[in-house]
Amino acid sequence: MPTTAVSTPLPSLGTDPFSAEVLENPLPFQERLREAGPIVHLSHYDILALARYESVHATLTDWQSFQSGAGVGMSNFRYEEPWRAPSLLLEADPPHHDAPRAVLSRILGPRALRRLRDAWFADAEALVDQVLADTEFDAVTTLAEAFPLRVFPDAVGLPREGRENLLPYGDHAFNAFGPSNELVAKGAPRVAELSAWVEAQCARERLATDGFGARIWEAADRGDITERQAPLIVRSLLTAGVDTTVHALAATLYAFATNPEQWRRLRERPELARVAFDEAVRWESPVQVFFRTATDDVEIAGTTVPSGTKILMFLGAANRDPRRWDAPDAFDLSRDPSAHVGFGMGLHQCVGQHVARLEAEALLTALARRVQHIELAGPTRRHLNNTLRAWASLPVRVHRA
Repeated sequence: MPTTAVSTPLPSLGTDPFSAEVLENPLPFQERLREAGPIVHLSHYDILALARYESVHATLTDWQSFQSGAGVGMSNFRYEEPWRAPSLLLEADPPHHDAPRAVLSRILGPRALRRLRDAWFADAEALVDQVLADTEFDAVTTLAEAFPLRVFPDAVGLPREGRENLLPYGDHAFNAFGPSNELVAKGAPRVAELSAWVEAQCARERLATDGFGARIWEAADRGDITERQAPLIVRSLLTAGVDTTVHALAATLYAFATNPEQWRRLRERPELARVAFDEAVRWESPVQVFFRTATDDVEIAGTTVPSGTKILMFLGAANRDPRRWDAPDAFDLSRDPSAHVGFGMGLHQCVGQHVARLEAEALLTALARRVQHIELAGPTRRHLNNTLRAWASLPVRVHRA
């Protein structure tokens, strides 16, 4: 792997951004990183880091200079073999990226979501009715995990058996973007089993005929993509379509449990449900980091970065950069959070973000109608992941309206 032999001396931090201490609470480290400079050397891994909004946004939107095809994790595919075939959406650049992206954008577009809307709102109402039989429960398992696992696999067309494999598979995939630390080792024993299950679900014959997965295979039949690409695009849905939404919903519920005035505002104006979800994605940023690789010698904030250098972008830090956001540490529904980089930016921006917003809108609308007040009911617990900011447990108490 190339070293970071940059053209000018850079501020350097020795902290391991993937240590348990930082993953538990990344905010103090991210503030130090932002204030150290627009581009910082992380000596623990000999990589470069960006944490200010302006530089993260500029890098995300310049795919010609900062490629994804060398991997969006620490591993550099120019020199290292990936643990699985690279994603055609996340780990590819034009022109190879274009056809899979176009196909999936159409399949997950407004027409498909309009068809799902009534059913998902009804599912959310039924789930919330069931959960509110108790006044205290864990919001992670009963709501944030339960709702996406209830509706999204159906939309893809997955059979019911084995759906419990989706969360641990996604968790390992996002851990694998980081260094080979204990989090990766913890998931390693099940990688072969989980990968085999996921790959089996991507086959045409395993998918229902009316779901997203079948639409992807129909695109292969039309020649829009190849038959080799079809299962890999289905795999992208199964990898990134559940975990990220689960953690974004948990972040939203935590935000409301700790900001009761914002819950009152949502109850008064339930049309703010989507704004609330985006504000939570900005505030907690379920996807905290991604890498890019310099395609050539390229300048960032006056520093020439050599070709092939890995650059770690802190999306969560950019989403709390006071240079971009007023009162960035506040969860505030009066804010316009639409420019956040929590879903990425540019041509690799999350293709499923509108699906996630619809899931959130359905769940929050059902809750806002029935719950007057939501509050924490016990100690919370983080779930550590090299890429994701996640909750393992959010005990809450609700007061029904």
